[in-house]
Amino acid sequence: MKTTNIKKKSKMKPNKNIKRTYKKKEKDTTPEKNTNLTLEKIEKNPIIAPNPENGWEAWQTFNPGVVCLDNKVHFVYRAIGNDGLSRLGYANSKDGFKIKQRFPDPVFEHNAKSGPFVYYSYASGGSFGGCEDPRLTKVKDDDRIYLTYTAFDGGLRVGLSSIKKEDFLKKRWKWKKPALISPPGKINKNWVLFPEKINGKYAIIHNIFPKIQIEYIDSLYFKEGEYINSTFVNFSNRKVDKKRWDSLIRGAGNPPLKTKDGWLLLYHAIDRREPQKYKVGAFLLDLKEPTKILYRAKQPVIEPNEYYEMNGAKPGVVYATGAIIKNQKLMVYYGGADNFVCVGYKNINKFLEELKKGEKIKLKTKKLKKRKYDNKKIQKKSNPKTR
Repeated sequence: MKTTNIKKKSKMKPNKNIKRTYKKKEKDTTPEKNTNLTLEKIEKNPIIAPNPENGWEAWQTFNPGVVCLDNKVHFVYRAIGNDGLSRLGYANSKDGFKIKQRFPDPVFEHNAKSGPFVYYSYASGGSFGGCEDPRLTKVKDDDRIYLTYTAFDGGLRVGLSSIKKEDFLKKRWKWKKPALISPPGKINKNWVLFPEKINGKYAIIHNIFPKIQIEYIDSLYFKEGEYINSTFVNFSNRKVDKKRWDSLIRGAGNPPLKTKDGWLLLYHAIDRREPQKYKVGAFLLDLKEPTKILYRAKQPVIEPNEYYEMNGAKPGVVYATGAIIKNQKLMVYYGGADNFVCVGYKNINKFLEELKKGEKIKLKTKKLKKRKYDNKKIQKKSNPKTR
């Protein structure tokens, strides 16, 4: 048997001339959580869940529009059923926590002109078409309730309809023919209507990034081909603030709530450190000039951590679409995991005080350059004898 000499591999000696660089561990700049700013979730969440007995809402029920009328809370929520289409259902509650009545049939449907299937619709909630994410608004001194929603019609567009308050309360679903108020071929979502006119005009928030964008209009009746043009910044082109939890702001949540300190607007955002989760933040806007942000919460007011927020069509997503103030409580209604309707609440006065302790937005000021003046010329112009 032949033997072979196996040479031992020589150990490489480190080269002292080579400088090694190590990536510094990123500091966690997240501020300590303020529990007084976090909304409380009731034990009986979710308050609305899919109903297998009704085919049109057998899969998902989520993202409700909400309005408080005659001391009762009314919900118009998004539902997806066995045919994969998205429709709107109705429910109501006396206290805002426990559902008293739920309508057995859809109360609103969108009939698309460009065909039932839109690719983006499936990514936007799991349906093959229809209407999604309703917002309800009762405008002061107006006898109608307005509905804004995302319509799967020639892209993701914003639909607007309305119904008389009397018909709504008596559950006569005589909705006005919807108008598509965003241009075709573009993606637009999360448009919300103010509950009262501002400087004599209706006001619609149609974008909140990189700044609050509002369209002021005389009428909510849109003619064919009349649209609101919104400036949309592609997510890939957005500047990311690495120090913030809301490094990627997605869109507005509820129709703004009027408070003594400003318009309360919730919004959806993503933390780059947890990109798989949607969280809910809060702004306070100036009452007279709502494009101005007065305060912004330093942390999410709602974030996913319950089973009904982590299990569903989109785990880790909380999506607020309605909010009211009832009996001194701020009550926020949101979709959990794109599957359930949930509620969070807080005393409104305490919530506002905590929100104002957060980040105060400083308005940008511009320094004016000093101009050099010729004093002799000024004196000459001001001397009446020289005129």
